[in-house]
Amino acid sequence: MTRFEPMGAAVAQDRQEGIVQAVRLVPCGGVVYYASVPRNSATSTGCGTRRTENHRRLVTILWEHLFSNRLALPIRLVHDPLGRPHLLSGEHRGPAISFSTAGDEIWAALCGDESEIGIDVAGSAEFQEGYPVHRVFHAQELHQTLELAGGDWANAAALLWSIKEAVAKALGCAFHLVDPRDIHVDPPVVEDGGPAFSVRLSGKALLRFPMAGRRPVMVRSLPQAGTWLSIAGLNWPRHRVAGRRGPVPNVPIAAMTGSRESP
Repeated sequence: MTRFEPMGAAVAQDRQEGIVQAVRLVPCGGVVYYASVPRNSATSTGCGTRRTENHRRLVTILWEHLFSNRLALPIRLVHDPLGRPHLLSGEHRGPAISFSTAGDEIWAALCGDESEIGIDVAGSAEFQEGYPVHRVFHAQELHQTLELAGGDWANAAALLWSIKEAVAKALGCAFHLVDPRDIHVDPPVVEDGGPAFSVRLSGKALLRFPMAGRRPVMVRSLPQAGTWLSIAGLNWPRHRVAGRRGPVPNVPIAAMTGSRESP
């Protein structure tokens, strides 16, 4: 478990390297702040330690931005047994945090209200010929995103994957307990800065998260340099995965899974 103060000289250095941006997921929802740092910018040795330091730096950047005019308490970044990250401010649950690694960048998103969030970044290079798209996406989903992707099916697949994985992270289980095809992406609404999507669940995913039958998951997708960045938000009451009981323990920081292995 890592404990650190989000103040002081380290913050000033981080803010030069990570520019905080903001996006509103729904008209009546809160703001989500996101930023990135170079993947290999941390000074610690060892893959796990370097990843931990990068996550810490991103939390510091976003936390200082969100709470710049308030008293800052020590922060702990912990993960539950399924890998979902949590922030603890003192003894209280902090705002939702999510991470994603893509290429040479590590991204993080921090929620400005009590919503759950997930962030994912994906590029078309990960979905070249031979990728089993039929096992991950519905044909209608690909068709409705092709225009946004400039007619490039690999770019459309990257967009859809970033949406689905962002939703899975917001649900708190990634793809451990839900199947990508049980996450349905509705046609986009094009807005300034990037398209917005309403996402529905079906099958086992809906059984685990029945609230999705009444409230869809909202996602904003933002084009980056050669990639798509998607942020999903759930303005549901704090939820549990169906079948999981007992308190969520605090465990040491572990890497979030960002691989795109063929299912």
